[in-house]
Amino acid sequence: MKNIILPLILLSFTALAGCTPMTATRGNMLEEYQLKEVLPGIDGKDDVVRKIGSPTTISTFDENTWYYMGQKTKKKGIMDPKVVDEKIVIITFAAADGKVLTVAEQKNGREQIPIVQRTTPVSGNDFTFIQQMLGNVGKFNKPDEGVIGTSGNR
Repeated sequence: MKNIILPLILLSFTALAGCTPMTATRGNMLEEYQLKEVLPGIDGKDDVVRKIGSPTTISTFDENTWYYMGQKTKKKGIMDPKVVDEKIVIITFAAADGKVLTVAEQKNGREQIPIVQRTTPVSGNDFTFIQQMLGNVGKFNKPDEGVIGTSGNR
């Protein structure tokens, strides 16, 4: 009996270890002290990269707007991960001299955009079963026989 108790205790501790929540950080979660290192009007793009790292993404239409996005998730057991914390920091630079204009944190996080279930109808491609079956009749020609420069039977 004593020989069974120790392995059961070890097995139960191993099973319980699988139930502990796992925290994962994705992206660049900037802390307040890192944001205070970026000085508006003094630092340029190279200084910002050196101090807090490269941006997660740069604006598509304005290369002087940088986004630092980060997300912390927590997963318990086999459940889907849940977002615990999310931070988006937007740094804008002056177009003239490339110095930092503003460092702002977006408070409401990212915006969820609903997926539209509609499809765009395409006219002219609505064939019935009969049209599909008879559609290729007469489309194919007999191969040319013996004519130079063609791929007919020789």
